[in-house]
Amino acid sequence: MKKIIYLLSLLVCGAATAQTKNFIDRPYLETIAKVDTLVTPNQIFLSIYIHEGEDRNRTSLEKQERKMADVLENLNIDLKKQLKIDNLASTYRKYFLKRKNVLKSKSYVLEVYDALTAGKVLIGLESKGISNVRLIKTAYSDIENLKLKLKSKAILKAKQQGKALTAPLEQELGKAIHISDKFYSRPYYNQMRTMARSDYEIAEATEEPINIEFSKIKVESEVSVRFAMP
Repeated sequence: MKKIIYLLSLLVCGAATAQTKNFIDRPYLETIAKVDTLVTPNQIFLSIYIHEGEDRNRTSLEKQERKMADVLENLNIDLKKQLKIDNLASTYRKYFLKRKNVLKSKSYVLEVYDALTAGKVLIGLESKGISNVRLIKTAYSDIENLKLKLKSKAILKAKQQGKALTAPLEQELGKAIHISDKFYSRPYYNQMRTMARSDYEIAEATEEPINIEFSKIKVESEVSVRFAMP
């Protein structure tokens, strides 16, 4: 029984090796093509942090939360859909003279769809005493469909390159026998953080944010295609 299994293993390995060798030994032309595009992010994620201070006249977490909700609702933001709790905590503090205190805090993630709304959120929350707001990331909602489109364009470009190389030799380009692809997305986080801060500083004086977009996201697709040669 062991001999039979051993012989079968040798046959399978031999067949796989032969196929690999046949593939490598076949004459082929390999071309690499890249295509890229820039897209405006339509998903902007902001972190909002509110907490109770340690002074006697501190504003409760619940009041701050209500103020935040009022600002966002006035901007036509759907709280159930666009606002999520990221973290919440309470800190127990003990002071001299048996004074005790419990300080509560919450952090949220807010999703908006354009830079202008993000600027209005910053200004509106600051006017209510909520200033701990920062940009987390940006994204493009239709990235999967964009991937497919770029891959298709890259494949066509690879084929055109293959024909351009074989035409002067009076040879025809055969069928594709091997295809591999890569995909890159570069959102440039540092530049967008700087932009968000500078927008806010200008808007603080004018009380109205400037209508400019975040840095575009560069999306790139690369394919490597091997075409059989006669």
